Amino acid sequence: MRLVKNGIFESIVGQGQLLAVLIDPDKFEADVVSSFLKKIPEFTTHLFVGGSTVEKGRTEACIERLKQETSLPIIIFPGDHSQITPLADALLFLSLISGRNPEYLIEQQVQAVDSLQNMDLEVIPTGYILVDGGRECAVQRVSKTLPMSQERPEEIVKTALAGEFSGKKLIYLEAGSGAKKPVALEIIKAVKNAISIPLIVGGGIRSSQQLEAAYAAGADMVVVGTAFEKGEFFTATAACSSN
Repeated sequence: MRLVKNGIFESIVGQGQLLAVLIDPDKFEADVVSSFLKKIPEFTTHLFVGGSTVEKGRTEACIERLKQETSLPIIIFPGDHSQITPLADALLFLSLISGRNPEYLIEQQVQAVDSLQNMDLEVIPTGYILVDGGRECAVQRVSKTLPMSQERPEEIVKTALAGEFSGKKLIYLEAGSGAKKPVALEIIKAVKNAISIPLIVGGGIRSSQQLEAAYAAGADMVVVGTAFEKGEFFTATAACSSN
């Protein structure tokens, strides 16, 4: 299986300032997909689909419906191996390298192998680092791991480098769904300066100002999820555009 199958990885490397909208299949309403897609920013480059816990079959149904309405690349952001489907364009093959629970370091990945060998799905090895966003998030509860403290940026940098040295092709800094505070700009900058692979940042970003700040600090891709679900990002972006 080759890393680059559908060109998704190539679309991330060296492009910069990419925006992915994260869709939770359990909260997805098929009858409003058209109106939802019209609300996302015109500069959206990718759609992520997945969640920490998703009812079996809902990820595939969600992606199938989205494929009817958009040509944007759809990438699976899986909480576990059951969320994998060949209908997507690519899969973030996540390893929770900020935690020490073997279930999310390697066991879920092993369980996914049989399915992936029979799918024409681009697989992108991704080092996933959960940082403290100021509240307990679903990833923390499900994985039974603690987020990394934003007060110790050097540990986050070393973890990101360990991910790159072990062969990951992307590093994903995540403050968690519904985070009170996003990943600090100083941490984004420090990690970006240390690694030589693309950096994804998500969690707690609710406005276009925060989005631009994350890009300026070094994020190659920013992921926004909860803010779209609640309509917060639409309002903030519209208000910014009208000024």
